Amino acid sequence: MLQQVIDRRLSGKNKSIGNRERFLRRYREQIRDAVRRAVTGRSIHDIEQGEDITLPRRDVSEPVFGHGSGGMQERVHPGNRDYVKGDRIARPQEGSAGGTAASPDGIGEDDFVFRITREEFMQYFFDDLALPRLLRTQLLPDAPEWKSQRAGFVSEGTPTNLHVVRSMRVALGRRIAMGGDARRQLRQLQVRLASMLRDANTPRSEILALQGQMEALRGRLRKIPFLDPFDLRYRNRIRVPLPASRAVMFCLMDVSGSMDEARKDMAKRFFILLYLFLMRHYEKTDVVFIRHHTQASEVSEEEFFQSTESGGTVVSSALALMHQIIQARYSPNEWNIYGAQASDGDNWHQDSAKCGKLLVENLLPVSRYFAYIQVAEENQNLWEEYARVREGHPNFAMQKISDASGIYPVFRELFKKGSPA
Repeated sequence: MLQQVIDRRLSGKNKSIGNRERFLRRYREQIRDAVRRAVTGRSIHDIEQGEDITLPRRDVSEPVFGHGSGGMQERVHPGNRDYVKGDRIARPQEGSAGGTAASPDGIGEDDFVFRITREEFMQYFFDDLALPRLLRTQLLPDAPEWKSQRAGFVSEGTPTNLHVVRSMRVALGRRIAMGGDARRQLRQLQVRLASMLRDANTPRSEILALQGQMEALRGRLRKIPFLDPFDLRYRNRIRVPLPASRAVMFCLMDVSGSMDEARKDMAKRFFILLYLFLMRHYEKTDVVFIRHHTQASEVSEEEFFQSTESGGTVVSSALALMHQIIQARYSPNEWNIYGAQASDGDNWHQDSAKCGKLLVENLLPVSRYFAYIQVAEENQNLWEEYARVREGHPNFAMQKISDASGIYPVFRELFKKGSPA
């Protein structure tokens, strides 16, 4: 017997969510490229908004099979007032049709445009990124982390978690239990009927009555539903606590006079990406903002990104302040310590040597990862000093950013999964 199960339960408001997810997975690379291009031209305040994504029509077109005209065929085509048999029809001229500009061969198609939400934009923006060398330290009651884990089956759930085999097994058990008494009576009546048929003196009316009882029992068995909503079983998932990760990120930005507005803008864009990345993936991570010119100071998030203070350049003041804060508030035995520094690299030669010493002796031994970003193309004395530091310290990385288009690639290179650790 063929059984057909039809699920008529109401779905959510967005009934095409499954199709949308499949579409986003299929064109993942094209969307990531579009997101990367969108970041370059955005203002700092709009960097985490949604985006209109444009895909070339040829990338989303579906393959089709065409059937050639074989054999002998007779066709009747409707005529018109403009052409007769044998006329040659010229190709359309460029720009003569609406939509996109006409191509030289007269063929053109509109691009496919759709909008991704803020959450989808951020998902592609920070895809495959992670803090390097992050270690689980201890269970924290105030900042629990969870993972999803299978925990048997339940009788209520979403259609995507429906377990067909377990549901069929429960349905079979129910049918056996509900029809057990009727089948036992039916077997007894079958034995009795066989005995009555062997006896030639049995009245015909008794045989018909017995057969009527048997048919009634078979009717009861047929009315037992093959599958009942009670039988449905769904995969159950529970959240279990994980050891938490205590992490702190130090953001050090040079605001000296040599950092013009363009360089400050690139540094701020980099730190905004870093801040959004941390807030999205590591909700309980502490972020310490340090600005420096000749003197360094710990500032708030608003001051860090909006203050216009400027002055001379003493880079070591920021590194020294970072070391003091670590000693006072962030024990390396309990915290994963990270640092990110942005500067144009213009510094006093004597102070650059002091920066290298502070890194090697005080900061890198207690840091999981430290990244230096120079927002200038030419090599400065601080870059040369840090290049010597990098040779013997795998948890130290450095990159250059010369224009806004390089911010996103450099950010991904520094914080991609499996980056130098």
